[in-house]
Amino acid sequence: MLDVRKQAVTGVVPPELGEALIREVWPSVAAHPRVAALGRRLTRTYVGAPLAWIIMAPFYLSKVLPIGRLAIRYTLTNRRLMIRRGMRPQPSHEIPLAEIDDVRLLRDANSQFYRAGDLEIASNGKVVLRLPGVPEPESFRHSIINAYKAWVPGKADGTIVPAKPA
Repeated sequence: MLDVRKQAVTGVVPPELGEALIREVWPSVAAHPRVAALGRRLTRTYVGAPLAWIIMAPFYLSKVLPIGRLAIRYTLTNRRLMIRRGMRPQPSHEIPLAEIDDVRLLRDANSQFYRAGDLEIASNGKVVLRLPGVPEPESFRHSIINAYKAWVPGKADGTIVPAKPA
C-alpha cells in the first residue's frame, strides 16, 4: 500500500496509482455471539459483571494482541475490502470494490449493547463476504458504499451517503 501520511485527505489516491487505506476496524466481542450474549446477561448484575469481564477478556485480547493468526481486522482500501489476520496482516478473504453490489447490515440481540453488527457483502445476488462484529457498523457500511461509488466507474448512480445522518 502507498504511504498516505503526507496526504491532505486519507485515501484520496486513484486506484491506478496505488492502493491506499481508507478505513480499518477491529471486530468487537460481538463477533462471538454466544460469548457476547453471556457477557451481556452477566454484566447486568453486580455479582456477574466481574465474571463476564473475565470470560470476555480472551476474546477482546485476541483482537488486540497479534498472536499468530488471531488478530483480525477489516480493511477498506481504494481497490478492495479485506479481512486481514496476523501480526503482519495478510488478507485471508477479499473482494474488489468493482464486484460489490450491496452491503447489508444484520443486527441481533447483542448489537445495541456492544454497538456492533454484522455486515454482509453481496455480489451478483450472493453473499460473498461476511464481517461479523463490526463496531459502528452503519458508519463502516457507508464507508464501503462511498468507496465503491467514488472509485469504481459506473457505480456512482446516486449521492454519496453521509457517515452521520443530517
